[in-house]
Amino acid sequence: MRLKTLATFLSAALLATAASSAFAGEVVVSAAASLTNAFKDAAQSYEAQYPGSKVSLNFAASGVLLQQIVKGAPVDVFASADQETMDAAQKQGLVLAADRHDFVGNSLVLIVPHDSKLDIKRLDDLAQKSVTRVAIANPASVPVGRYSEGALKKVNLWDSVQPKAISTLNVRQSLDYVARGEVDAGFVYGTDAAIVKDKVKVVLEIPLDTPVTYPIATIKGSANAAEAKRFVSYLQTAQAQAILAKYGFKKP
Repeated sequence: MRLKTLATFLSAALLATAASSAFAGEVVVSAAASLTNAFKDAAQSYEAQYPGSKVSLNFAASGVLLQQIVKGAPVDVFASADQETMDAAQKQGLVLAADRHDFVGNSLVLIVPHDSKLDIKRLDDLAQKSVTRVAIANPASVPVGRYSEGALKKVNLWDSVQPKAISTLNVRQSLDYVARGEVDAGFVYGTDAAIVKDKVKVVLEIPLDTPVTYPIATIKGSANAAEAKRFVSYLQTAQAQAILAKYGFKKP
């Protein structure tokens, strides 16, 4: 009887080990630059919850990340700052549509250096002659740039503000330019502005026709599909959502 019990225990242990090893491994996550701080914390939390797992993070503008994936970069999970980029990835058959989820939301804000003396409170104020440099991420590859362009076009200001635009590679570069006082104003996400409250001021939260939502999906043909799927699922848990909320992200 004891031998049978021991055999049953060992069998269960082997099954548990096999199930764990099916997941354990490195998952490579390419994520929008605005997710940098939050994802670093979320990755640490994930690794603590699942011993043996490792999350490698790659941050850049969503469009740049998509091009990396197109060229065959070894990525398991893609998190974009907009639907358009993820739609393009899905259309090209790069991600698994069944695993695609919207996991957080954000806001678009206009910021100025904390010690700015310029009177900038509305989008119209960017047309003032005293405003000469405005950080706007490249709309061709950066979602926050497209949101910014759309907001300015909606109020017929794009043509007057575009000549003042200092094009940036991603939202964090726009944030840095404003924080260092190298530009008069800039467009970033609310979560980015919150990181350096002592260096920038939010002067306006910009209403958008299309809410800022972040989709995430596993890459088709991922070398570590089980781990990738588990990480995507983890980001929707209460624990992960609390980490994201700490950095100002909203529910999608």
